[in-house]
Amino acid sequence: MELTREILACMQHIRRQLRKEFALDLHLGESDAVPRMLELCAQSTSAETRALGEHLGELSGIRRAPPALTEAQLIAKYMERYTGTLRG
Repeated sequence: MELTREILACMQHIRRQLRKEFALDLHLGESDAVPRMLELCAQSTSAETRALGEHLGELSGIRRAPPALTEAQLIAKYMERYTGTLRG
């Protein structure tokens, strides 16, 4: 991935936010800096930080995997879809 000026500016802003919230010192030159920032932004309680993470994802083209559903959530999800009768 090519780091443009806009991506670097966004990463610097996110780095400042994450330093305030999580007391972490991330280095922009690390190979996993962008995915790690995206993950931390998603865990943040600040709406601004989450929005910055989404913006960084759009700029970089890296998308986070959706969170895994629990067993109860999967059952609820598939039970909502079924509308027919049971045959047996």
